[in-house]
Amino acid sequence: MQKSIAYIIPQGFYDDDRNAFHFRFAKPPEDVTYEDEIDGGSTEDEADDDDYLKPRRQHWSNKLQFVLACIGYSVGLGSIWRFPYLCYKSGGAVFLIPYAIIMVFIGGPMLYMELAVGQFTGRGPIGALGHLCPLFKGTGLGSVVISFLLSTYYSVIIAYGVYYFFTSFRAKIPWEGCGHTWNTRYCWMPNSHTNQSKPRYTQSPAEEFYDRKVLQISSGIEDFLGMRWDLVACLIFAWILVYFAIWKSIKSSAKVRYFTATFPFVIIVILLIKSLTLEGADRGMRYFWRPKFELLLDAKVWVNAASQTFNSMGCAFGSMICFASYNKYNNNILQDTIAVWLVNGITSLVVGVFAFATIGNIATEQGTSIEDVIDDGPGLIFVVYPQAMAKMPASQLWAVFFFFMLICLALNSQFAIVEVVVTSIQDGFPGWIKKHLMGHEILVLIICIVSLLCGIPCVTKGGIYFFQLIDHYAATISIMYLAFFEVIAITWFYGAFKLCRNVKTMTGRHPGMYIKFCWLIATPLMIFALWVFLIIDYEPPTYNNGRYHYPAWAIAIGWVIASLSIFCIPIYMMVVFLNAEGSSFMEKLKNSIRSDLLDKCPECSQMDCECVLKENEASPMLVVPKPQEIIKGSTRLYENAQNPQGDGSVQKQDEDPFPSERNDSMTPSEYDNLHEGRNETK
Repeated sequence: MQKSIAYIIPQGFYDDDRNAFHFRFAKPPEDVTYEDEIDGGSTEDEADDDDYLKPRRQHWSNKLQFVLACIGYSVGLGSIWRFPYLCYKSGGAVFLIPYAIIMVFIGGPMLYMELAVGQFTGRGPIGALGHLCPLFKGTGLGSVVISFLLSTYYSVIIAYGVYYFFTSFRAKIPWEGCGHTWNTRYCWMPNSHTNQSKPRYTQSPAEEFYDRKVLQISSGIEDFLGMRWDLVACLIFAWILVYFAIWKSIKSSAKVRYFTATFPFVIIVILLIKSLTLEGADRGMRYFWRPKFELLLDAKVWVNAASQTFNSMGCAFGSMICFASYNKYNNNILQDTIAVWLVNGITSLVVGVFAFATIGNIATEQGTSIEDVIDDGPGLIFVVYPQAMAKMPASQLWAVFFFFMLICLALNSQFAIVEVVVTSIQDGFPGWIKKHLMGHEILVLIICIVSLLCGIPCVTKGGIYFFQLIDHYAATISIMYLAFFEVIAITWFYGAFKLCRNVKTMTGRHPGMYIKFCWLIATPLMIFALWVFLIIDYEPPTYNNGRYHYPAWAIAIGWVIASLSIFCIPIYMMVVFLNAEGSSFMEKLKNSIRSDLLDKCPECSQMDCECVLKENEASPMLVVPKPQEIIKGSTRLYENAQNPQGDGSVQKQDEDPFPSERNDSMTPSEYDNLHEGRNETK
């Protein structure tokens, strides 16, 4: 059997030997084969220098790998770090009301939309948005920029976790008591002051270990000089873990996720049970479940709920589009959406219970209030949780388990956001990468090194201030802006009903009315309203529960960080519009927003036809000759190309080149013979 190379494009592939275009919902001919499968289905063909012809995409070996990748990202740092603090900040259990509403009307529909877009186009966020609506391709670029920014400081959390993990292998964990070289006279332990409340201006051993030993924190962002070499070493180690987990793309990261995405759930359940048995846990539960309904009128509570939804579900970060692009074309994305949505919501609730039970225990032992225990930023997971574990029997064992779980959760998030950057660059410049970088592994290495260097400021003595600054402007302000434009680009400009037809093409089922309502009305309007509230109620970032205020120049840097992703949209809009075909403004605008994906069946010119709905049972459709040259500047992919007969005429690609000789009973081989004979005659 002759082996031929097939180049995959969003809705089909070119078969070089047949010189024809196969639409993606059609079954390929039996004699069209690919390179031998690697690791249960992952294949990769030669890349073409032109972005229109991309190498065949790898696929997940099985559905479980994809689901674990999505769950691993959603149940990452956002659940164990952000959610408990936002619950405390937003009124306890009352926060669950806006959080649930936003999960229903924004989180779930956006997740479904992104999975559909990624699976249908087979591209990362830049390529996917560029194909659906070229004018909004900058939205995908903005998502990649945010993911890169997150990768620079999420790795710092891994570095902290690695530091604590190895420190836990001691006869006595160092944050268990005072008397160390880093402790001050303000170090205070409950056991040494029986029947006393915690004095003012004192710190627990866990607080002093975190501030004075781990961070060696300076007085402010102005005083950031001085490297924390221990943390630098841990940061390098963290990036080594990330590199070797994703250096073979999904072939390597999928195997790692079998452990990193499942082991944390075991530890979370164990810690939940243990925390509920601690003294004072009921006090924390009462604080958590005592709602403050008046806070529902505070716009900040709703903004916090939206921020948590985006960060936990991965919406608008590009990760879910990236993951879905490796799916098989007929994968049931509705089941995946429901699974990820439910697991994320349940895990957030479980982590909230565990966190407040632990906080209640600490507040009871110290004789202080709940508010005095909770710390903002990473302090919740590196001060509060370790402090509670220090009081448990076999505290070293609990600490090792907890920080190993934290490393796994952080790695899941890091894998996802780095893969977004890698996939987007790989999609955009496949030929250049293969020619100059000698493959995927070198590209991943370069990205990891650059991200490592960009994260160095976060492991200086003033690094925690940089950490909070990037997190505030990149993970909250920018993400809502990008989410709004992503939704309207896909559901308004490309078309919600067209996307529904695409979903039906892939799965055989139309999305329901609830999804259509959310895509068209609820989701974009709610995101826009929340973003407006965020801007109106804008407050500069602070640290240490409002005790430290950033200087003006640092806030300016924060807005520059936010602008890196925000300005991607208007800048790219101008570039696409100026390069669009047409002599008038309206012609250029129309060509700028027109999708380059074919939305009609080339066999019968219908949108919902039996050819599409029969899924893989449709006979091969060899109706389009391969173009010899793609005219640059065209906004519709494969629409205009030089006539393969060489007579110089231009022919639309969705037309049969030999309509008079073609009949429905003709086999692909007969049609090919006719095609070749006609060429010889010419």
